[in-house]
Amino acid sequence: MSFLRAMDISASGLYAQKKRMEIVAQNIANAETVITDNLQPYQRKVALMAESKQEVSFSQVLTRFSAPAEGSGVSLQVEDAKGEPYKLEYDPEHPLADADGYVRRPNIDTTEEMIEMLSATRAYEANATVMEATKSLFTRAMRILE
Repeated sequence: MSFLRAMDISASGLYAQKKRMEIVAQNIANAETVITDNLQPYQRKVALMAESKQEVSFSQVLTRFSAPAEGSGVSLQVEDAKGEPYKLEYDPEHPLADADGYVRRPNIDTTEEMIEMLSATRAYEANATVMEATKSLFTRAMRILE
């Protein structure tokens, strides 16, 4: 594997973990949102990662770092967690309560989201470490050629 290919893969991992942290932050921010534009409680978002077969160079990933882009190592897809039911809270006085007095709340557990954030942070740090190690190996290889 070439040094640049290793950098490409690490860059895609950095991008994917950054987006994963953004999704977790969005979930935590909306943990108490009981009504959205579609008149439903906020639906938890999840990041699904898979191996990417797409060839994208390191500079292309960095150039589009803030835009929705995929690197050569990881592809990221954001989806609603549709299989998870809303939390029901009994509050018959709430204006959004149903006929039985229950209010549907977002299906977000902030503890679970914080664990997801820690996991994404550690994975980001691991990708940064791999990138630094690759850079160091490349530098040493260049010194041998001198």
